[in-house]
Amino acid sequence: MAWFYLVAAGLLEIVWAYSMKQSAGFSRLTPSIITLVTMTASFGLLALAMRSLPLGTSYMVWTGIGAIGAFLVGIFVLGELITPMRTAAALLIVSGLVLMQLSSNA
Repeated sequence: MAWFYLVAAGLLEIVWAYSMKQSAGFSRLTPSIITLVTMTASFGLLALAMRSLPLGTSYMVWTGIGAIGAFLVGIFVLGELITPMRTAAALLIVSGLVLMQLSSNA
């Protein structure tokens, strides 16, 4: 169940990052509310996951899902550029997540 909570928390991180961008510095009400609600839910689910998962693993997976998800939303929804350097950075994040998971199982 902890992994479910962690993945859900990571997905909510993507939502709050996107809605924060849409809030224009918290000057638009609806995206601001979505940001605060999903941010709170994301933190709550992360806390539940951390009851049984290691801190380093939990935090890295949570931020990794959020970072890669926000990167993809930026590209596919907001039309941000895909550059070799940005792609390499995203691949390094994914590599780090895989290595962290492998080290947790060792």
